[in-house]
Order: sequence, then C-alpha cells, then structure tokens
Amino acid sequence: MSGRALSLQAYLATARKGAATDMPALPPRPAGPLVWAYATGKARGRAMADLCARLDNQYPDVTLAISGDIPAQPDMLSLPVPPERLSMCSTFATDIAPDVVLWGGGELRPALLFALSQAGTRLMALDIDAEAPQATSAARWLPDPSAATLALFDQIYATGEAAARRLRRMGLDSARIHAATPLTESAMPLPCPEGLHDELSGLLAGRPVWLAARLRGLEARDVLAAHRQAIRLNHRLLLVIVPSDEDEALRITRAAEASQMRICNWDAGDTPDENTQVMLTEGPETLGLWYRVAPLAFLGGSLLTGTGGENPFEAAALGTAILYGPNVGKHLGSYSRLVEAGAARIVRDADSLAAAVLQLVAPDQAAQMAHAGWDVITSGAELVDQVIADVSDFLDKKDAS
Repeated sequence: MSGRALSLQAYLATARKGAATDMPALPPRPAGPLVWAYATGKARGRAMADLCARLDNQYPDVTLAISGDIPAQPDMLSLPVPPERLSMCSTFATDIAPDVVLWGGGELRPALLFALSQAGTRLMALDIDAEAPQATSAARWLPDPSAATLALFDQIYATGEAAARRLRRMGLDSARIHAATPLTESAMPLPCPEGLHDELSGLLAGRPVWLAARLRGLEARDVLAAHRQAIRLNHRLLLVIVPSDEDEALRITRAAEASQMRICNWDAGDTPDENTQVMLTEGPETLGLWYRVAPLAFLGGSLLTGTGGENPFEAAALGTAILYGPNVGKHLGSYSRLVEAGAARIVRDADSLAAAVLQLVAPDQAAQMAHAGWDVITSGAELVDQVIADVSDFLDKKDAS
C-alpha cells in the first residue's frame, strides 16, 4: 500500500472512533437523478449557487441538493453535512445516494468523500487552487491525507495551469486533472419581452441613456444630482431608475419629484418624450429590458454601507458598462475582475458619477467596456459549461446502463 493510501487509512481509523455525535436528520431522497453541491466560503458558495441554477435550468428533471456556504435556493434541497465519523458519512452516502457531487474547493472531508466514493458517486472537485485544499479535522500527528483524498475525485478542475502542475506533482492521475478558470459568480441573462426592446428604442429615438439599477432611496439624491450636472452638457441624456424594490421606489419617486426635473413613470403607463429627463420604474422585474436599452449602468447599493452591493455580472451578461460605488464587499472579487478587465469603474459621489457618465455614455466608450465585461463573463462560463457537460454525460450513460 502506498504512503498516500496509508495516510487516508490512518485518517479513517480515527474517523471510526471518537465521541458519539448526533447524526443530522436527513430528508427522504427524491426519486430520479440527484446532484449534490457543497462549497465553503461565501464567494465560492454564491458561485456554486449560480452553477446549480444553470444546471437546474437546463435539466429540470435532476434534483439539486446544496450544503455548506451555498445560499438557499428555490426548488433546491438543503442538506445537513454529517460529522467526520465514518459510520455517519456512510449513512449519508447511502441514504441520499447522490449520483454526482460537485465539491467547491476550500476544504476536504476525507471520511465523507471516501464514503461517497465507495457508494459509487461521481466526485468532481472545482476551484482547486495552487495551495490545494486541506483535510478538515485531521489531527496534526497524522500524515496529511489531502493527496489521498483528492485522488478519490473522478475529475479535478484546477484554477489554472500552475495549480494543475502542483496536483500532478502530488502523484494524482493526470487524466483527471483539468486546468480551468476559477469558479466565480455569474448571472443568467435576465429576460426581456419579445418586441418591447425595439418598441422602446423607437420611442427614445437614439437618445443617450444611462441606468441606475437596483437603486436605494438613500442613493437617489446623489444619482439625481449627478444627472442634473450631466444634462447641462448633454441635454438629451435620459436617466432610467430601477429601484431595488417597491419600498425603495416610493422614496426614489419623492426624491425625483423634489428634483424638479421632468419625469415619467413607465410602469404607470407614461411614455417618454424628447423633454423627459428621468424615467422611473417601480421594481426590478423589467431590468432585462433596461440593461438592453442602456449602454451604461450605475449599480445601486454601492454608495451605502452595510448593503454589500449587487452582483455586477447581471449587467455585464447583457453588455452593459458598469459604474459602482465603494461599498461592494459582498461581490468584491467579481467587481475586481471587471475593473481589471476595463469593464467597470468606481465612483464615490455625485461629481465623480456625473463625470463618468458624460465620458462613458458615448457609444464607443460604453462598447469597449461592454466587450471587456463580456470577455470576463465568457471566461467564467467555460468552466460552468464544461462541468455541466460532464454531469450530463455521466447521467446519460448511467441512465442508459
């Protein structure tokens, strides 16, 4: 037996012992194919949630189960994770019997992964970086079981060639290792009613448009002040405001009326004309339309502390250049990628927002940023597409056997 295998056997020997621990109650397993996704870390959890949403959209007959730091999703089964006790992990593996496991980097749970492998589950590791994940709960005096645990995976998607080389040097099967992009948040393109985009484009008659998306009421004053500055130099410029929800819409409407600019309310049936300066909507339900209409968008929740900002890939997926404030900690990695690519720019107040809008609403400038954003979106989508294709191929072969 190799030293690598011995390290895992030593870990499993300790996992058979230990103090008694209550086994979390498991729900009944739904009929049909089941894919279980697990991830640690908030950013990775959101990214895995996006992947699962795409998988669910393409294969509605497959049950999606999620655990760890993946946020709860409609129509997906939330599962408790068993303690690292081999008997409990074996119970989980046989009772839930996932066909496929998507394991999102971060940490390894050797007893659980061993039990799943023994049960015949296909194991896929995503977002494995150059440092490689470490086994959780492994005693310091034990030989490190990480390499042996990674060897249980049928497919390993490493974050780049350097990470893939390190895994090969650990003695893992090269055929199972794939150099890929990091697992990052994405966004399904928001829908738009057929024909409405063309109708609205005709109404706007080529006017330059910028969008304040998912805006909060406390940000409205800065956004409206920025627009007032901008229309002094570009009098045909139109601002469309989409609030984050109906409650914020009331606050935004009051702020817009107090600004004394000429406004119309799209959801109330008003139609913009050449004199309209601000167009209001009542909620984010029609954002798919407005991202398609506006080449440039300021993303709300980013000028306020405590909100964490909005997912910028929602806008980038529909070819919109992005402006945002400094408070985007919830999605900092995504904004950083877009800024590095030249697809997003930070603003800090009404003055800097006005200056950015005047510069970037120009078609050539907005198109350049939008193209950069699309490159980021498509690079992240490659991993998602590859994983979904792998899952689909395995389930098809299993169904045929």
